[in-house]
Amino acid sequence: MRPEALNPLFVETEALEGVGPKLRKPLEKLGLSRVRDIIFHLPERFVTRRAIADLDAGSEGEQIIVALTPIEHRSSSGRGPYRVLAQDEAGNVCSLTYFGRASFSAKKLLPVGEKRWVAGRLDRYGDILQIVHPDHVVEDGGDTLGRLSEPVYRLSEGLTQPKVAGLVEQALARLPEMPEWIERAQLAKEGWPDWADALRAAHKSEDAGPRDRLAYDELLANSLALMLVRADNRARKGQPLRGDGSYRGKLQLPFPLTGAQTRSIAEIEGDLQQEAPMLRLLQGDVGAGKTVVALEAMLIAVEAGAQAAMLAPTEILARQHYETLRTMAAPTGAQVALLTGRDKGRARESILMGLMDGSIQIVVGTHAIFQDTVNYRNLGLVVIDEQHRFGVAQRLMLASKGRRTPHTLAMTATPIPRTLTLAQYGEMDVSRLDEMPPGRQAIDTRVVAQERLPDVVEAVGRHVASGQQAYWVCPMVRDNETDDIAAAEARYASLHERFGEDVVLVHGQLKPEMKDAAMERFASGAAKLLVATTVIEVGVDVPASTLMVIEQAERFGLAQLHQLRGRVGRGSEKSTCLLLRGSTMSETARERLALMRETQDGFLLAEEDLRLRGGGELLGTRQSGDTPFRVATLEQITRLLPLAHDDARLLMERDGGLSGPRGEAARMLLYLFDRDWGVQMLRGG
Repeated sequence: MRPEALNPLFVETEALEGVGPKLRKPLEKLGLSRVRDIIFHLPERFVTRRAIADLDAGSEGEQIIVALTPIEHRSSSGRGPYRVLAQDEAGNVCSLTYFGRASFSAKKLLPVGEKRWVAGRLDRYGDILQIVHPDHVVEDGGDTLGRLSEPVYRLSEGLTQPKVAGLVEQALARLPEMPEWIERAQLAKEGWPDWADALRAAHKSEDAGPRDRLAYDELLANSLALMLVRADNRARKGQPLRGDGSYRGKLQLPFPLTGAQTRSIAEIEGDLQQEAPMLRLLQGDVGAGKTVVALEAMLIAVEAGAQAAMLAPTEILARQHYETLRTMAAPTGAQVALLTGRDKGRARESILMGLMDGSIQIVVGTHAIFQDTVNYRNLGLVVIDEQHRFGVAQRLMLASKGRRTPHTLAMTATPIPRTLTLAQYGEMDVSRLDEMPPGRQAIDTRVVAQERLPDVVEAVGRHVASGQQAYWVCPMVRDNETDDIAAAEARYASLHERFGEDVVLVHGQLKPEMKDAAMERFASGAAKLLVATTVIEVGVDVPASTLMVIEQAERFGLAQLHQLRGRVGRGSEKSTCLLLRGSTMSETARERLALMRETQDGFLLAEEDLRLRGGGELLGTRQSGDTPFRVATLEQITRLLPLAHDDARLLMERDGGLSGPRGEAARMLLYLFDRDWGVQMLRGG
């Protein structure tokens, strides 16, 4: 049960004054559905304003406060702006400009002939000075003048800075008294304020101390929750699985295992022999041979008389894994089956029977393999592909399927820097495949200017005419998926004109059956060119595809570019990746594209991505929407996570976990940061 003291923070935002159904929508867009979310919605930056006597004293681009008297209101036809012309004390005229619905408030706020204090950014439009969407318009200047430094919050359409600031003020008024969960010595050493004071200060100034304190709280909650999961897992009864080599001995792999594969298999084999269930993450770059390692692990389970299940995030991937595993496992005689949500009727019944009587030894599928109707004779090992798509809570749900807790092997093709591995997978042991199998050719990576688009289209034409296949990835347009899709549809239309039915389109909002049909046409070779948004990033395997075009590559993160490039170079043919760049590029984007040309080492690129821009994307968050941290920035994770991790360990080992006074405070912390699945590990909840 959530501690009672926290209840005021967990009510819906509608409990705050002024929040109704209309305002709830834009708040939810920002992930602000409870009062607690609003207190952690920290300012992105602070703006400092200067009060000036008249417009002559201000400079363009400056944030100012000035007294103005409206002299005329002008509305324009169509979608043009609404302008209020206003005069300062010296007679200079300035336009206060409003777009869209904001014009309604302009009429009320700025009556002609009445002096108002206006705060905002002074700019120029043509030959007139203007302030677009003033931040404040007040009758009495004293109020605004007292607020020379002001927080700037992230907004969504329908919200204004004053509105968010008002909600924050209301939310902060509800802060309960909280016991201290940080070790006293640590608090004193850092000179941090207590939790409530830190929150109030973080909304008022750019002082780093309060923000560090809040980031530390979040990292401590995360580390503690992961340790509780780990401790719980260690205390569970699994079944030791010892293989005798009878199945693995019959494998006929086309190439020898790399040193990293051999090492990882040995680590997994050691884990499987323990009674405590394995919880291991297999990190491997694209094409590093994770599937072979997973198959070896599954065959150990089969040799020990148990069953193994492999879970994939999408049906396309599940089918692909099934084909690969079935082919590789054929010489061993192990029975492999595929189960997805699409299977119905008799086919489904026979798979369910096979799982129940144990005649099916390995099953591959989507979430369907863990529905209530699916029962196993003896599930000993669960392999989860593309780990970042599944949260800890889901991993724990899977663990309840066997008679005893099955061993879990999670896999990800997203190389993650070591710092972040601890943040995301602190409850797991990690094996890394950091060598490439022999025979994998380097992918020829080139950067090409967008102006050369016609040449690129011609090159794609020659490529396709020679019987090979290609991908064309469309740009990320800001953070707006709808715009991404529009860009992809426009590019598809122009390429369809040139290549006809040889082109297929895939994006996130297509119906699953349409997406699968398009992918199927491409995978079978019936279509030669696949135009897509970044949905193809993870796991699609079409060996005949040897050309990748990424449009406006400067907009993508390094990790994402590397993942996309990894879709080619999967067969024996030489592959090429063309990075089309726009004409204006930041220094960071330039460096990113240079790194892509220079190296294909995903782990090195992940570390560089971290250095260059703070890899939100490395955690898979952009794709899955599951950002693990709300408060802690990447710089703070790097700096404070090791401390928080040690503190969590101290709490578990010396201070008796969640019992004892500091433990009680830590329990509050876990609920506060939505890490309460950590508390639920403790049977008592």
